[in-house]
Amino acid sequence: MIPRALDRATDVLLVVDVQNDFCSGGRLAVPGGEAVVRPADHLMTRFDHVVLTQDWHPAGHLSFASAHPGRRPYETVDLDYGPQILWPDHCVQGTPGADFHSDLNLVRAELVLRKGFDRRIDSYSAFFENDRTTATGLAGYLRDRGLRRVFLAGLAFDFCVLWSAEDACRQDFAAVVIEDACRALDIDGSQAEARRRLAAAGIPCIASGDLADRAVRA
Repeated sequence: MIPRALDRATDVLLVVDVQNDFCSGGRLAVPGGEAVVRPADHLMTRFDHVVLTQDWHPAGHLSFASAHPGRRPYETVDLDYGPQILWPDHCVQGTPGADFHSDLNLVRAELVLRKGFDRRIDSYSAFFENDRTTATGLAGYLRDRGLRRVFLAGLAFDFCVLWSAEDACRQDFAAVVIEDACRALDIDGSQAEARRRLAAAGIPCIASGDLADRAVRA
């Protein structure tokens, strides 16, 4: 069932990786990535609880093609934790590309969670690194705050948003993807595959217009 009414006490908006390198002109630009900024800013005004994630890689990160001589971006290699797509260098700590988009309203965020800072392992999900066992601590934070349902927006729909939504469900949170506040990389059909995986997990993809604010704030 599509969720219609927000519960400001127990719902949280998770805005994923709205950073310069994922927007036009960035090193790993998601087509139309900057178009998520306006809907994300609007959504943040409707939630009492907002968490932002920030890709935060050290130079020479193992997920970068440049760390593998002879390899090119978007090739796949096997690392200790499994298959890994190799990316262009992006969101390197302390660089302008790692900064949030300048129009993103950071004031609404209660938590900024940085991920991908371990050089040896990539981290798509806001909940786990790509070994699927190393936790970021987000699940404990949400439980301690009494938050039970996660609405997701941001970049990219078919990677970090997808994996975060799936892991939210695995951690017994309800998850909802707000698709008009996301954009996809769509590498070799990854956008369609993301929709298939979300449907298989029972995670709805909705439009922000489907949401109704409750009249009484918790």
